[in-house]
Amino acid sequence: MSAYKQGDPTTLNRLYGRSQGKPLRAAQQELVDNLLPQIAVPAEGPITAERLFGHDCPLHFEIGFGGGEHLAYRADLLPDHGFIGAEPFVNGVAQALTHVRDGALGNVRIQHGDALEVLRRVPDGALTMLYLLHPDPWPKAKHAKRRMMNDGPVDMIAAKLKPGGEFRFGTDHPVYLRHALMVMRRHRHQFDWQVESRKSWEVRPWGWCETRYEHKARTVFGHEVWYFRFRRR
Repeated sequence: MSAYKQGDPTTLNRLYGRSQGKPLRAAQQELVDNLLPQIAVPAEGPITAERLFGHDCPLHFEIGFGGGEHLAYRADLLPDHGFIGAEPFVNGVAQALTHVRDGALGNVRIQHGDALEVLRRVPDGALTMLYLLHPDPWPKAKHAKRRMMNDGPVDMIAAKLKPGGEFRFGTDHPVYLRHALMVMRRHRHQFDWQVESRKSWEVRPWGWCETRYEHKARTVFGHEVWYFRFRRR
């Protein structure tokens, strides 16, 4: 059973954030109307590779995929693996659908909505990899409980990953960085930090592409970016 506990003050019951920005262009709306229903995560029931893709395969999950660049990159890199991406922001979903269409990516399934609701329905030990890249930092202390990197969600991530599975986390926000490392230190009985030197978290690992958000953070705002890999014990 997952260690996720309803009512825990450091457990999210839902994700916070906006759901829509600029109006979608006609071509984007067409993808949302027509392609999304074909590759959407089922609204009910267990989330397994067999159910989503018709066969057993390594299963990956990305929480909050933004514009879908990383999701599409990984799916193209590993065509024999299955990928689930969840994103509440419809503009990001539309961008991801464009990547799926242009790349003819048959190994992607998308949830337009709350990642936690879908993750709860993944059987424990089913995921090979889980990604949390540049989540909303909610920098004010009074909003800290809204952060994905908290004890409840990390317990659930640990439960859903198979032994030896990998949790990848990236951020360019120093407040979130300190908070996340504090949380992961409390979970060192569940995860081993894959670290050898400063380069382990300052240099993007192989197979981890730069998204538009990361590029903007680095080049426009001058932020440092940190990369973390944790192995499920």
